[in-house]
Amino acid sequence: MFDALALTTTDILVLSGLAFLAGLVRGFSGFALSAVMMATAVVILPPVELIPVLWVLEAVASIMMVRGGLRDADRGIATGLVLGSAIGAPIGWALTVSVSVMTSSMIALTLIICLAGLQLSRVRFVFLATRPGLYGSGVLAGVVTGLAGIGGMIVALYTLSQDKPARVIRATLVIFLLFTSVFSAITMVAYGVFTGVSILRGVVLAAPIAVGVFLGQRLFNPRFEPYYKPTCLTLLIVLASVALIRVSL
Repeated sequence: MFDALALTTTDILVLSGLAFLAGLVRGFSGFALSAVMMATAVVILPPVELIPVLWVLEAVASIMMVRGGLRDADRGIATGLVLGSAIGAPIGWALTVSVSVMTSSMIALTLIICLAGLQLSRVRFVFLATRPGLYGSGVLAGVVTGLAGIGGMIVALYTLSQDKPARVIRATLVIFLLFTSVFSAITMVAYGVFTGVSILRGVVLAAPIAVGVFLGQRLFNPRFEPYYKPTCLTLLIVLASVALIRVSL
């Protein structure tokens, strides 16, 4: 079986541990599964091979969390972000011919670190509470996804800026990731990125992801709700910083 995965036993064990950790984070925060895996698992699999695996893992997490997402999400915000992202993603893909992935990644990651830091300092972004701010954030997330594959962080930053309960923010992120995964699948099929090996790898790692998501969901309860926003903003800063260092090397 390991031969079919083109991975060693050690690789599988390490990836399983990382998948469990990523699932734990996703179950609690509602996002960051791909960011955690991309920041760590890239030492075993190159990004081009890791991305379709992450799609399978995100699909597993979304299915597990969709019931709570549909119940608690702010559907107006989720719809605006999904529509904006659908518009922005093709723009980002088109820009890849003129802007390097390294340059776009560094700009986007630096922006995320700065804005998340300002939010932690309780600086308010009034523009984001408007309808243009909503759709603009969605378009920006789509562009950044097309250019550098980190648009989810932009969406997380936007939702965390809203004056909403933690459960609503988390559920909105879950719904956004669920619907945008459809666009991602279409794109990967069109570019021939999906392969039998990548799907098999995703299936093997689905179990540790599922366990992590389940336990992460148990950690999310009303007692910890006051810590949700600062924890997620700090997580964004850490993940963006790690990614920025990796891109710079």
